[in-house]
Amino acid sequence: RKKARESCSLPESSWEERLANVVTPLWRLSYQEQLQVKYESQRKILQTLTSRLEELGIDAQKPGGLCCPLQVVVPSPIINGYRNKSTFSVNRGPDGNPKTVGLYVGTGRARNIVCVKANNMENIPSKHKQVAQCYEEFICRSPLDSCILFHEGGHWRELVVRTTSCGHTMAIITFHPQELGQEALATQKALLKEFFMCGPGAVCALTSLYFQESTMTRCSHEQAPYQLLHGAPHIFEELLSLKFRISPDAFFQVNTAGAEVLYQAVGELCQATGDTVLLDICCGIGTIGLSLAHRVSKVIGVEVVEKAIEDAKWNAAFNGISNCEFHSGKAEAVLPQLLALWEDARPLVAVVNPSRAGLHYRVVRAIRNCRSIRRLLYISCKPEGEAMRNFLELCCPPDPRKKLAGEPFAPVLAIPFDLFPHTVHCELVLLFTR
Repeated sequence: RKKARESCSLPESSWEERLANVVTPLWRLSYQEQLQVKYESQRKILQTLTSRLEELGIDAQKPGGLCCPLQVVVPSPIINGYRNKSTFSVNRGPDGNPKTVGLYVGTGRARNIVCVKANNMENIPSKHKQVAQCYEEFICRSPLDSCILFHEGGHWRELVVRTTSCGHTMAIITFHPQELGQEALATQKALLKEFFMCGPGAVCALTSLYFQESTMTRCSHEQAPYQLLHGAPHIFEELLSLKFRISPDAFFQVNTAGAEVLYQAVGELCQATGDTVLLDICCGIGTIGLSLAHRVSKVIGVEVVEKAIEDAKWNAAFNGISNCEFHSGKAEAVLPQLLALWEDARPLVAVVNPSRAGLHYRVVRAIRNCRSIRRLLYISCKPEGEAMRNFLELCCPPDPRKKLAGEPFAPVLAIPFDLFPHTVHCELVLLFTR
């Protein structure tokens, strides 16, 4: 937000430059310079973790002043146009057009939001920009208003575009129904389908066109079902010689080529043997577990998004992988039940890849209290956020008040992966053992 306000105060720069400064603040640097910036930021995060562990009475500082060695940032194989998923907003543009499709400059709190077209964004592929431009053309033709503030009415809302290396393109359009009846809604869906199948939008060659009627900021499929207007219900991606089916709201790493590098490293860090059981927490459509299934005796995946679990089971069957089981539900409800009575003598390795909100406390407690888990890989795109709380919960001394009876973990290695070139973000893999 601070960057957004600062960039808005540069009158000499174009709106495109302001947007690039907000969304991809490292875009002016060479890629080697970007990697160095990210290394320094990850080092500061580890310094914070080291200090917090020291506050808990843990002698965490190792040679180099950190709680564990920090490797150099692993570069992304693709630097430009790497995103396989982009979310575009609808709002007023710099010219006042309330039906501009793009990305935000400014903040809601400051009431200075401007929606700027993403045509010059280096991290977004041309196909995503093409679909966004066509969607803008469609809603500009529509007599219905865009929905900028829910209570002020309007209908047309954000657009999500997903693409794969297989050449598939999925578009998901969010629409606020307001007071429209079913007949009027059916008319809008028919017009949208006609535009993208037979009209100017046909140039996008969409594999899937979805429509979601949503009265909330973000809705899951269970809250507001994704309605398939045209094409296939799924798109497909290939990763590490496996084929993956992707539903509209399923999580998939935003940088496919970078994800391959990440998952290969995770496989090495697991040090799995033929009798290892891999616990894949927040497994999404099963990418990590399935890519490592050939190394282990069994994979157990847990994921809250039901459709993603359906994808994971399909992906396992399609790829001929039979040693995986996937559980749908919140990890804090499923995992304690799975681990409470764990008596399997095989070594158990956990890989967790939660959202920015981190792991629920009950998940951390279940991991801590399961003696069979001696090795844990935590993958985080925001380790300075809620994940930091998880790190401390994993490493703190046993605490009966918090029901943390298990032996504490210790961080032994940190490896950042650049899955987000031009931005300040990294995917940090922290290896914990006990």
